[in-house]
Amino acid sequence: QVQLVESGGGLVQPGGSLKLSCAASRSISSSYFMGWYRQAPGKKRLWIADMSADDSARYDDSVKGRFTISRDNTENTVYLQMNSLKPEDTAVYYCNVQWYGSGAFWGQGTQVTVSS
Repeated sequence: QVQLVESGGGLVQPGGSLKLSCAASRSISSSYFMGWYRQAPGKKRLWIADMSADDSARYDDSVKGRFTISRDNTENTVYLQMNSLKPEDTAVYYCNVQWYGSGAFWGQGTQVTVSS
């Protein structure tokens, strides 16, 4: 069973930055999809960014230009750098990693709160 452990969330003021990490118990170099999602209180979990095997990245319009997804294969970790944070970015953030033949796995989530 693959485990994904997220970290890096917390309380930050508007305009601030956070960097989320998603550490996998399995090599991510063979994954074909690495994504970040978020779920605000009372709302559905929504996709915000992903990276494919060739390192091409996509972003939802709500975070484009402010968030950057990246990965470190040596650390088996996927990152989400979040800059210029807004109160509406407040949510629980989840990573999702998929491998051929093994399916998709979710982390436990990390809370991000943007407030003054």
